[in-house]
Amino acid sequence: MNEAPGPNHYLAAAEFVLMLRQTGLHDTRVLRAMEQVPRVPFLDPRWFALADEDIALPIACGQSILPPSLTASMIEALDVGAGHRVLQVGTGSGYAAAILGRLAASVITVERWRTLADEAHARLRGLGYDMIEGVFGDGLDGYPPRAPYDRILVTCAMPAIPPGLASQLAPDGVLVAPIGGGAGAQEIVRAVRGPEGLVSTAFGRARVEPAVAGVTRRL
Repeated sequence: MNEAPGPNHYLAAAEFVLMLRQTGLHDTRVLRAMEQVPRVPFLDPRWFALADEDIALPIACGQSILPPSLTASMIEALDVGAGHRVLQVGTGSGYAAAILGRLAASVITVERWRTLADEAHARLRGLGYDMIEGVFGDGLDGYPPRAPYDRILVTCAMPAIPPGLASQLAPDGVLVAPIGGGAGAQEIVRAVRGPEGLVSTAFGRARVEPAVAGVTRRL
């Protein structure tokens, strides 16, 4: 049996939530999910000491895990309900998918790197996230077999929202993604599918790794 968390654990969790509140996060469901999903299991041991810092950290395949405040703000903008079906593009280590798994009924997460897809699948299953289905594939194509989705979260930057991905969003569904090209920061956009198509609103800026079409086999 696992030992009960000690006082240092609760102190660290409280400080982490306070940090998120200070960046403007207010949704209590998202705050609770962020508190319940520590970054440590999703990192290489060399980065454990920095897990609660609000910075991006390296993961396998030359990729990175987003800062907690950026992950939280994007998920808050997504407005995930308990009955929602969510698609995530860019699994990475599985951290954002795990948070979504605390909020939604089901999550499909797509990753173009075979190594990352396999490792995230094993990690999420080991942590008990049975509501999350990992898929190895080109996330820019979404995942048509499970469409439509109530919510879509993209954690890599795109020049524009691909029409094929947008078509998999249910009516009144919400998509959140970093949009923009070049080496600078991108706009973080919230798009809602209405009767006449997507209506997009930018709510922040951040520098996020660009999406790349196609898939990459195991390193």
